[in-house]
Amino acid sequence: MSTAKTALKAAKAALDAHNYEEATEQARRALAADPQSYHANVFLGLGLDKQDKDDESAKAYRAATQIKHNNPLAWQGLITLYEKQAGKYVEDHQDATVHLAELFMEADDKHKCQSVIDRFTGFVKKHGNRTQCMRALEILLPTSSLYDYLEGRIPHPASTYIKLADMLEAEEKEKMNREIGERRTRLGAKIGQVTTEVKREVLEGSDLETLYQNVVDWTQDDDVRRQYEEKLLQRAYDTLVILPTPRKQEKRQQVVTLAQGLVILKHPFELAWRIIVEWKDGETLENWDAGILREYTVFFPENGLAKVLRAYMESEISPFPPQQSQEKPEADGEKASPLLTAEDRLLMMVDGVQANPPSALAHRLMGDYYLYLDEYESAVDMARKGGNLLTVEAQISGLTLEHDFDAVSITLATALVQYQSPRHHPEARDLFDEVLRRKPANTSALVGIGLILEDEMDYTGAMNFLSRALHRISDTKVKAEAAWCKALSGDYQTGLEELQSCLPALKDSDPRTRDLKAQTLYRVGECIWRLNPSKTARKDRKGAYDWYLSSLQVNMNFAPAYTSLGAYYADYARDKKRARKCFQKAFELSASEVEAAERLAKAFADQGEWDLVEAVAQRVVESGKVKPAPGSKRKGISWPYGALGVVQLNRQDFARSIVSFQSALRISPDNYHCWVGLGESYHNSGRYIAATKAFEHAQAVEASSEADYAESSWFSDYMLANVKRELGDFEEAIAGYEKVLNAKPSEFGVSITLLQSLVDDAWRSIELGFFGRAAESAVRAFKIAKVIAEKRPNAFNLWKAVGDACSIFSWVQAYTKKFPVDDVRYLLESGADTKIYELLSDTDGMGQAVLQSLTISKGAKPSTLLCLTAAILSHKRAINACANDSHAQAVAWYNLGWAEYRAHKCLNVDAKSTPKRKASKYLKASVQCFKRAIELEAGNSEFWNSLGVVTTQMNPKVAQHALVRSLFLNDKSAKVWANLGTFYLLQSDFQLANDAFARAQSADPTYAHAWLGQGLLAHLLGEAKEAQNLYAHAFEIADSASQITKRQYASSMFDQLVSAPISSGKVSSVLQPLFALQQLRCQVSVEAPYEHLSSLFSERLGSYSDTISSLLSVCSAVENEYEVSESTSALLKFAQAKADLARAQLAGGDYTAAADSAETALDLSGEETEAHDPSAHRKCRLSAHLTAGLAYYHNGSMDPAIEMFRTALEETDADPDIVCLLAQVLWAKGGVQERNVAREQLFDCAEKHPGHINAITLLGVIAVLDDDQATIEAVTADLQTLRTQDGMNAHQQGKVGEVLAAIATLESVEGGQDSAEVSEATTAVMLAPSQPHGWSQLAKLTEEAYPAEMALLTAVKSVPPRGLLDAEDLCEAYAGTSRVGDAQRAVVIAPWKVCGWEALSLE
Repeated sequence: MSTAKTALKAAKAALDAHNYEEATEQARRALAADPQSYHANVFLGLGLDKQDKDDESAKAYRAATQIKHNNPLAWQGLITLYEKQAGKYVEDHQDATVHLAELFMEADDKHKCQSVIDRFTGFVKKHGNRTQCMRALEILLPTSSLYDYLEGRIPHPASTYIKLADMLEAEEKEKMNREIGERRTRLGAKIGQVTTEVKREVLEGSDLETLYQNVVDWTQDDDVRRQYEEKLLQRAYDTLVILPTPRKQEKRQQVVTLAQGLVILKHPFELAWRIIVEWKDGETLENWDAGILREYTVFFPENGLAKVLRAYMESEISPFPPQQSQEKPEADGEKASPLLTAEDRLLMMVDGVQANPPSALAHRLMGDYYLYLDEYESAVDMARKGGNLLTVEAQISGLTLEHDFDAVSITLATALVQYQSPRHHPEARDLFDEVLRRKPANTSALVGIGLILEDEMDYTGAMNFLSRALHRISDTKVKAEAAWCKALSGDYQTGLEELQSCLPALKDSDPRTRDLKAQTLYRVGECIWRLNPSKTARKDRKGAYDWYLSSLQVNMNFAPAYTSLGAYYADYARDKKRARKCFQKAFELSASEVEAAERLAKAFADQGEWDLVEAVAQRVVESGKVKPAPGSKRKGISWPYGALGVVQLNRQDFARSIVSFQSALRISPDNYHCWVGLGESYHNSGRYIAATKAFEHAQAVEASSEADYAESSWFSDYMLANVKRELGDFEEAIAGYEKVLNAKPSEFGVSITLLQSLVDDAWRSIELGFFGRAAESAVRAFKIAKVIAEKRPNAFNLWKAVGDACSIFSWVQAYTKKFPVDDVRYLLESGADTKIYELLSDTDGMGQAVLQSLTISKGAKPSTLLCLTAAILSHKRAINACANDSHAQAVAWYNLGWAEYRAHKCLNVDAKSTPKRKASKYLKASVQCFKRAIELEAGNSEFWNSLGVVTTQMNPKVAQHALVRSLFLNDKSAKVWANLGTFYLLQSDFQLANDAFARAQSADPTYAHAWLGQGLLAHLLGEAKEAQNLYAHAFEIADSASQITKRQYASSMFDQLVSAPISSGKVSSVLQPLFALQQLRCQVSVEAPYEHLSSLFSERLGSYSDTISSLLSVCSAVENEYEVSESTSALLKFAQAKADLARAQLAGGDYTAAADSAETALDLSGEETEAHDPSAHRKCRLSAHLTAGLAYYHNGSMDPAIEMFRTALEETDADPDIVCLLAQVLWAKGGVQERNVAREQLFDCAEKHPGHINAITLLGVIAVLDDDQATIEAVTADLQTLRTQDGMNAHQQGKVGEVLAAIATLESVEGGQDSAEVSEATTAVMLAPSQPHGWSQLAKLTEEAYPAEMALLTAVKSVPPRGLLDAEDLCEAYAGTSRVGDAQRAVVIAPWKVCGWEALSLE
């Protein structure tokens, strides 16, 4: 113990000497001696404090306080230590301060107690954060243990609570901003949702409302109390807004209680008053406290709701009595405002509704007022907005607001009944029904449904609902509606009496009943009008007319009365001027006056005032009267849509006119005129399929309707024909025009359209390859033109069509015999001076003199020159017919230019009958025509293109300029690009030509001449395969009018056939060019080269009669050419034609003629000259020798035949094929010497040509006939080797198989005679399983079903176009199956074959 005291004294002395380390050491020694020494801990804490060992010092001080809790020394040291560390241990500092203050309180030392508290609060204010400051201020609150002792020495609680509230407000604001900023960046976060969530978290966990309440409870300043009452209400309201609905009730009660308190105190806090006013759920305004409403308008005069309330409460429909003298408000001493006028009331209410924030009650009252003013559209708008605002208020407050919603629904439904009636009737009916489900006795809903049913013509149902309403109220308006329903149901007398009984209760001076009285007077007049429909009664001015006037005297703006007066003036008084004024007045007042609108629209249409027609119809459409409500008995009104469609059709606004006519037809599907209008709109907009259906509907309506459409039905037929014409269905179009002309023969437009359709049909037929039909259409066109010329000889379209019809015969020259020369001459001579044909006559030589010579001798065929002459004269007549129309004249010059150029091209081809110098005149005339057309219309790209085409040979610079100019005007024209490519091709600029053709293909991939031009370019560059492919593609996509594609395609295909003989799948390669050349023969007069080419294709298909016919024409043409020119080339052509003719006659069986033709060919090609092509000359003579030899052979003249073959052998250096032919002829002659020679020739051939199949097979046949075993063995070995090699076609394989089978029959084996044959047949099948010959042979030998089936299957797959199997082989395959059906097919396929008939007889 003494040690402890000594240490304590030493520690005290060290502290006084500021030797803190020694003091610390001595204090520890004292504690070691006495651990419970209070002063030792205090000295230790102080020493450590001075050495800045804060944690150890605090530990020592706390140990001291535990030893002596009531001794302030350790607490003071601890507080000093905490103050030294600034804000590091504020919470511990506060605990120490409170303990020390409580010690001073126990010691009753108020001064020290207060100073401790003041010192701590100042310290925290300086060094602590907001939360620490708030906790420090709690020491000063009444909840603190020190408050009662220090009351009066510390700040008033209200001041402290205010500070705490301010701090907490700032802290919560920062927290909300921080949380919202963090959460809004999360994926999928929405700012509204994030804000609500954060607010809910902060507000629900906040004590701010308690602080506000404490301020209110403790403050002695009324202004501060009112301020924090406002804050408390606002805080509670904000919390209510973000709370979920199930938790709103308790908070709502708090909010309402707070708001009521402020309202009772008449404190002008807007939120409180708005809650009391807006959250009131009342059926009518009578349920509100009028005093509160008036005080609201006084306290907040600039508030939107206050403005609406003030104006509404001063209006005629206010449920509160007018306030005679207003008390002076407490807030100010000004006098009350004067009452508002009606205009000022409306302006104030409008201004109030538009104010912010919007008010549900304001919109509800405004909707009622608009309803009173019959402003139904505005009432609908207000009611809808009011309903939305009520929904928001219900969500905020958690109240159902049932009465408010019902009141707004009734206002909305009542307005919808009248607004654009009957468009919104279904919605209004649903609203009324919903209200009646909750309130079955609601009078407004009953009356509303009654009015809806009345408008839907369900008068019985309407009277039922109106009667139910009358049982509950006595309302004159409802009674009048019920009476009117009785009248509309047909009981006019009862309705009249009841309506008249309503009149005494209606006063003119009462603005509420003035309109109703006018309506009732009008309805009385309507009952009188309908009770007696006689003309005398209706003309009586003391009858219905007087009641109409009485109605207008009560209300000058009652529209229905004007409509009825207008009908009276129009139908009975015969005063159209007054009637029109009445109708205009009625329609100006109300767009629902449909009858007045219709009469106005008809009057405006009769005067051609289409803008007014559109205005009237559009307003009727917008009124909503045109379409009945779903389920209504009322019929829709289609005429406004029809009128709009007509107006839009006249303005060429086809898209909108289609919509209008469709709308009209939805309402009235049997409206004939709307179907016609719809079809015309579709037609003009290019939708021809839809137009066709529309016109067909119109015709169906006309056929099924009892109405007489005789005066207008022809128009639908005419338009339908126009549509068919646009679709290219010219036959039906022409039939339609003829039908119309039968009914309306004087319609020039229909006649000229028929004429143009016939010409268009002719051109279309040429494109499709129907050349005969094209000529027939042109002939029919001339007949129609004669009829038109009698009435309108100077019509431009007439002569254009006549010129085109004449030109058609130059495109189908095979049918020029049908050209009606007399009719055309009659047309050209009719109705005009023939001097007009002298136009350009000095250039082209076509004038009136040519017209006089426009005739042919009897039995002669009109020439192409004659047709083109008529075409040129017709286009000259067309130029004269359009002298006053510059655009038409430009087109006429353009048409004449092409006619002249067509004459140049056609007559240049037929050079033997027309000198080229005359043809060049046509070209010059053509150039002049196109230049004239360009002068008249320089912006037409077609004119420039035409000039470029005709000047290509004459002046390349002009041609290039014209074509480039055309492309400048229209660079999307594939035709012009192709023409430019052709120009460059002629100028040998292949790169530019290729670029131009590529651009043409890009512009229009279906334009054939672009591909053809590229094919010509490839041909010139030596790319034969590429050229052939391009020719084929061009031919496939070209129309039949193109001649050059046929020529190039046929030539390229023949070159291919010559280089590669016909094989399986290539038959179409012969058929297509043959068809092309046959079409070319119809289009152009005889062209010997292509006629000759056609005969070669026919020969390859086995059509020998056509071949002979074509070659005879070629021989005649070439012979004539030779007689004129006597050229060596013509002579060689004649020889070649004779050689080909001989070959065709040989194939046709006319052996004598074949021999003669071959001899002629040999005579003509006797000696080869330098002008001859050596290869062609040699082939020609070889063909003639072989043909003559075979012809003599078939005639039985063996010696001449052998001589021909020997000559052929000499000229061909022993060609193996000719050797085989010679051997066959020698063998057929039958002599021993001849047969020996045949054997020798074949042996030599087989030795020189070891792989020649024909030679080996002939040796095999001869060996079989001679039974020469040695030769048979050699031949068999060779044939076995050959049949396994590639390159053998099906015919050769069959021949080899037959020879081997024949050889096999001579062999003798143990299995029987058939074993070798079966083996050979099996081998043939193995080597060529896809060929029918092996299977057929096997089927014959085995008589089994499977080989026969396979023989038939392979045979079917080997016929053209997939193979070359002929009809006889296919017949044998069908006959071999032993089935009746197949036997019948065999007979049908080849009735000349015996095997088919035999198979059929066996079955």
